[in-house]
Amino acid sequence: MGFFTKDIKTLDDLFVHSLRDIYYAEQQIAKNLPDMVAKASDPSLKSGFETHLAETKNQIARLEQVFKMHGVEARGVDCPAIDGILEEASEVAGEVDDKSVLDAALIAAAQAVEHYEIARYGTLVAWAKMLGRTDCASVLQQNLDEEKATDTKLTNMALRQVNQRAA
Repeated sequence: MGFFTKDIKTLDDLFVHSLRDIYYAEQQIAKNLPDMVAKASDPSLKSGFETHLAETKNQIARLEQVFKMHGVEARGVDCPAIDGILEEASEVAGEVDDKSVLDAALIAAAQAVEHYEIARYGTLVAWAKMLGRTDCASVLQQNLDEEKATDTKLTNMALRQVNQRAA
């Protein structure tokens, strides 16, 4: 089911579809983070990716909780957007030989992922509230807050050390 499909007739349909989109995205991110950990040379970046992998697993569990609360099956739908972001990240990382430049590239790739997640979770929180599902909104807000915090950590890491080394 594509994002703009005849199967989506109501805001609730759109909410469930978007939940399934971010569920798929989180699962793909969890599969790709170990590779990013392995490629990172900066100890703080490596540690940050390991921490975010654990957070991602918790976020997946929270999404499963939201599916259950909302009374729908927890399953993903293909998300070409996250697939493209992750594919681009892998291609760029494969083209960089200098470890410091690679770390900068990994941060840029991770932030592209974070920004996608922030957009999705922000929308889901708003829709959950509109649907009267403040219970779902509060669980989704936890994921949104973690994604924003990760983005801030990545920005700080890039500005304080990684980008300078890459230059």
